Amino acid sequence: MADGGSHQVSRLSSSASAPPCVLVFSGSDPSGGAGLQADITAIASLDAHPMSVVTVLTVQDNQHVFGVHPVAADLVRHQAQVLVDRIEIAAVKLGIVGNRANADVIAAIIRDLRVRQPDLPVVFDPVLANGAGDALASEDPIAALAPLFALATVITPNRIEANRLCGDKINSDQHPDIQAQQLMARGCQHVLLKGGHGPELNHVLNRWYTAGQQRSWEWPRLPGEFHGSGCTLAAALAALLARGWSMEQAIDAAQTYCQQTLASSYAIADGQRIPNRTLPFLQQTKESS
Repeated sequence: MADGGSHQVSRLSSSASAPPCVLVFSGSDPSGGAGLQADITAIASLDAHPMSVVTVLTVQDNQHVFGVHPVAADLVRHQAQVLVDRIEIAAVKLGIVGNRANADVIAAIIRDLRVRQPDLPVVFDPVLANGAGDALASEDPIAALAPLFALATVITPNRIEANRLCGDKINSDQHPDIQAQQLMARGCQHVLLKGGHGPELNHVLNRWYTAGQQRSWEWPRLPGEFHGSGCTLAAALAALLARGWSMEQAIDAAQTYCQQTLASSYAIADGQRIPNRTLPFLQQTKESS
């Protein structure tokens, strides 16, 4: 007869090996392709710990959004406050917020965190619509996001989002430098302009801008359409910044990770494919270095 007392499972204690925690504000996607579900998987796969605050309940599949229901601002605040009161936050990732009231609450929480962590990285993916163009806010999304730009360390708009944020007269295909300067004038330190919706047929051109520096990356354009690719990239970037990577290193590696998730994507139905975010990316990186 086994002696249960001699085989007790020892409780693991908190230690320096615990993964850094990323606080995520975004909407829930029942399809699992985008939003919080995408963020959680991507962040965890890059060896950080995701903590999710639901800002919006959506009704959507892998192709279209049928309903957007913002969570009450007080509930958004309560979800986040109990976490930040107890747990050290290594990075923040922002996705859809739903309305201005939620954005104001999130901005206040970030400001409070920055009192004790002035260099806390905040990755802001200013999502205005899904890949099919369906709205993801209950009111004017640009006005709703306004309080968050000055608090962002880096923003990651795609071509369509950048054009809407800057006004369609300044097109990212013709004036990406001007667009980046306009976006940084809102207070963020870095801008990553994503080219997935650009006119190039065979490649995707992403551009990173910061004060006095810029860099571009060209990636092969993969066939098909993808659900949650922008969430994947921004979440990966937040995870790597939480792990202490420099901005340039994190942007470079996050793009590589995102490209790999798209290349190994899968279809759960007709329409947009789901990025495979469960790849052992960091282990591959270590083995190849």
